[in-house]
Amino acid sequence: MVALNTPQVDFDFTAKDFNLLGIDNKYYSLNDCRGKNGLIVMFICNHCPYVQSIISNLVIDIDLLRKNHQVNTVAIMPNDISEYPEDSFENMVNFAKENKFTFPYLIDSTQKVAKEYGAVCTPDFFGFNSNLNLCYRGRFNDAKKEKIQGYEAGSSDLFQAMKFIAETDNFPAEQKSSIGCSIKWFKSTG
Repeated sequence: MVALNTPQVDFDFTAKDFNLLGIDNKYYSLNDCRGKNGLIVMFICNHCPYVQSIISNLVIDIDLLRKNHQVNTVAIMPNDISEYPEDSFENMVNFAKENKFTFPYLIDSTQKVAKEYGAVCTPDFFGFNSNLNLCYRGRFNDAKKEKIQGYEAGSSDLFQAMKFIAETDNFPAEQKSSIGCSIKWFKSTG
């Protein structure tokens, strides 16, 4: 497992459309997922210890952003499941159920979308404003691979950044890179 940090935010980047299968067996596009005041596109997977350490707190903050700030979220799983079967579609369904996902969880079976976004690790967060301009490319919080005890809902870097974006349509000045497991690219295209 190689740990990587996300690059600095590219403020010229706009959200790229997609048409990906969700765990509910429906296909989702960018337009299906966007919120009135913003959208988080996050690349995650089931087996990554960085994702596992934050997932319960992440789901809480995502729900608060949707309910209180009209920011929606979509999760995309980009890994090569032939090499990492724990990230299979069936296991995605189970992972989402266990963690009470209230947002689409999609499989990027060709890895095309992850490449178009320039995703490098799981988790990798892309926070877009109401016009789908990239305003945040940072971490959830300072947790590494350990769960934070006594987490206070809405206290994460991601939540605070997306709240600011929803209110101002602008980017927050301070952004700290996310850290996570490298995306498991297909050997022939990695």
